[in-house]
Amino acid sequence: MTPGRPALPLHVVLPKGRIFARVESLWADCGLRLRRSARDYRPHVSDDRFRVKIMKAQNIPTLIDIGSHDLGITGLDWVQETSSDVVELLDLGFDPVRIVAAAPDGTTLDDLVTRKRLIVVSEYEQLTRRWLDSLGVDYRFVRSYGATEVFPPEDADLIVDNTATGATLADNGLTIVQTILKSTTRIIASKAAMDDPERRQVIDELMLLMRAVLDAQQRVLLEMNIDNARLDALIAQLPAMKSPTVAQLYGSSDYAVKVAVPRADVARLVPELKRLGATDILETDIRKVIL
Repeated sequence: MTPGRPALPLHVVLPKGRIFARVESLWADCGLRLRRSARDYRPHVSDDRFRVKIMKAQNIPTLIDIGSHDLGITGLDWVQETSSDVVELLDLGFDPVRIVAAAPDGTTLDDLVTRKRLIVVSEYEQLTRRWLDSLGVDYRFVRSYGATEVFPPEDADLIVDNTATGATLADNGLTIVQTILKSTTRIIASKAAMDDPERRQVIDELMLLMRAVLDAQQRVLLEMNIDNARLDALIAQLPAMKSPTVAQLYGSSDYAVKVAVPRADVARLVPELKRLGATDILETDIRKVIL
């Protein structure tokens, strides 16, 4: 337990900016509502076991590492950039980006490593230095504070930046010469919180709910009716978490079948089910899947 602080409430730090809306929605789907005004960085949580603060994602790993917060949500890129000693609990898969090295079009990595001294610009100083040092490159590092892609060619030979599609880099005449890291949004915890039984229990319960919500987002519930003669052929084609639920229809020899299937399979599966004789097919979103 962090000295001078009781085990509960659990202190949580969430990222501000565009990712916050997805994080807030995830918490709401877990039954935890955050109530805040536009400029409120300390939203009220519907569950008094939690105290939440909103900060820049770049700061969150360090705050978890030093133990001023128990739990945080941030990108893997910032965990690695800050070399924070934290426990990764869950990959949310949100905001996938690559941390890449990019140079003016027509430049290759081989061209760059043979130069006597590179000017390299990035917001990611430690990631950049570790990568360049591993290549044995002679360089001068310049920190950027946004709009890194506009530095080359006049002010930099090479940049290291994050990108989702590479479109912004291409629009600025840059080519990716190497991917340094693939990053998504992660839930991290302090080691002190994980070592404290009371805080660990609350964290484990929250992770159970979040995994259930994320799992549910990947699945839908299909319900359908099928006549007795075609039941076995239908069941043979159904993907299921364990096995479909089958119940005989009242006053009939036909059956109702219910199954949770991957959302990505629905477009292919529904026409096939119809071909196999299924009728009255219903598709329903699932709120949580607890295995």
